[in-house]
Amino acid sequence: QVQLVESGGGLVQAGGSLRLSCTASGIISSINTMGWYRQTPGKQREFLAHAISGGTTNYADSVKGRFTISRDNDKNTVYLQMNSLKIEDTGVYYCKLYTPWNAAGFWGQGTQVTVSS
Repeated sequence: QVQLVESGGGLVQAGGSLRLSCTASGIISSINTMGWYRQTPGKQREFLAHAISGGTTNYADSVKGRFTISRDNDKNTVYLQMNSLKIEDTGVYYCKLYTPWNAAGFWGQGTQVTVSS
């Protein structure tokens, strides 16, 4: 079993920055993908970015150029640096870890990000 714990959420003004962290513990395959998703009321959870253990990253168009995902494989930790935050970035941010043989993966409990005007 794998546990994921996110941190770093909070309240920030539009145009500001936040850095989220997510640390995984448990039995973790060395081949995995760690990603960030966001959920807002009334909407489905949306993909934001992911980083594969080999180094490849991918972003949703909505955050490309503003958010940067990185990971420290030694610490089983993934980060999301969020710059130029917009009010519409408000939501609960979830971390996910999955593998090629377990696409459903594991989720963290979520961390709230609120961007104010």
